[in-house]
Amino acid sequence: MPSLTFLGAARTVTGSKYLLEGDGQRLLFDCGLFQGLKQLRLRNWSPLPIPPETIDAVVLTHAHIDHTGWLPRLVAQGFNGPVYCTGGTADLCRLVLPDAAHLQEEDAKFANKRGFSKHHPALPLYTTEDAAEALTRLRPSPFGEKIAIGKGIEAEFINAGHLLGSSYVLVTRQDRSGGRLMFGGDLGRYARPILPDPSPGVEADVLLVESTYGDRVHPPEDNGATLARIVTETIARRGKVIVPAFAIGRVEELLYWLFRLEDEGRLGKVPVYVDSPMALKGIEYYSARTGELDPETATMRRRLPRFRPVNSAHDSKALVENDHPAVIIASSGMASGGRVLHHLFAGLPDPRNTVLFVGFQAAGTRGRQLIDGAKYVKIFGQHVPVHARIEKTNGMSSHADAGEIIRWLRTFPRAPKTTYLVHGEAMAQDALRMRITKELGWNVEIPAHGQNVDLPL
Repeated sequence: MPSLTFLGAARTVTGSKYLLEGDGQRLLFDCGLFQGLKQLRLRNWSPLPIPPETIDAVVLTHAHIDHTGWLPRLVAQGFNGPVYCTGGTADLCRLVLPDAAHLQEEDAKFANKRGFSKHHPALPLYTTEDAAEALTRLRPSPFGEKIAIGKGIEAEFINAGHLLGSSYVLVTRQDRSGGRLMFGGDLGRYARPILPDPSPGVEADVLLVESTYGDRVHPPEDNGATLARIVTETIARRGKVIVPAFAIGRVEELLYWLFRLEDEGRLGKVPVYVDSPMALKGIEYYSARTGELDPETATMRRRLPRFRPVNSAHDSKALVENDHPAVIIASSGMASGGRVLHHLFAGLPDPRNTVLFVGFQAAGTRGRQLIDGAKYVKIFGQHVPVHARIEKTNGMSSHADAGEIIRWLRTFPRAPKTTYLVHGEAMAQDALRMRITKELGWNVEIPAHGQNVDLPL
């Protein structure tokens, strides 16, 4: 009987990895990096319970680093098979994987220079060479097309509306014997700009679905009012609005809202900088694939020339030192690395500034520390005082909330035999399980890290 082992994103929101074994084959769905709490990050250094060279193929749901960021490590440890994904995911992986490798190399180099690592010397989890090799394994396929991912096993990518190229992956036997397994990846939202609504569910016997916001509902759409207020108040103080943003996906929506507010006269003209080479390249990929996106994207594209790109490290440093009011969008989204750290290092002590978080902040990240009211955060080995205002809005989250998850589940033609809640913290998962059980009457389970289950396939 086929089995499934939950190697990541089990009772946590990062490190997505699910190992499907059966018929003498091993297929890994997602290969994500653990982020946040130290005990989670340490898992990145632990070997898989099976030799990587015995994995026949990897299938990716989308390009976010917590779903793809361990792939270079897997390759470095001996994986030698193909990596299946959509075209949009392949495009974005060409950005995020080399960037992740570079950041880890730079962090190790900086730690060795400053001497604040417990390891001597500090080493990166993987190198840019490992990331480059991983990219050669990508095998992009279009949405809605059945592709062979193993002997007698096929998969189909279905648009999830979460990120460019994001998908649910439906896995079936080519001879139509056995059941149907759906890896839900991350679920997008309804009636949002840039991305399409999540595609309806299809028949599945076993379903994996995310639960990031399983215990809450996003605030009602305020038509950009919160963003307009925060920017206006900060500029009036002659401060900067520093936005740690996920380089792909979130930046596009931020730009859309900033320029829409300006066009409607609800926000004065203010310099808007995008300080992320990866985000700038991501904008190009989004522009090249507008057929996969929401019609609102056409409007956004006309506004894009009005932001100021920051390409070089020299220009980024100059922007950090510039004292003029501005909106600065930089990655990473949870303030765990990247150029945004330099902006936070310089900007957090200044009460004129605002740090605005526009997405989920995992436990243990600097982002979570700041929104939880930390008076100091550690950056570059130093304790930085927090005097800037800290704001957060879930209005731009690309993750479905509890109500939207239920709405999507109602689109399934029939109830799966088992629904597994993944990619969520304990409280969110418990709340969502109770709600699904009560409202839909489905059989719901919450797997533990490392748990192995038999599949009726």
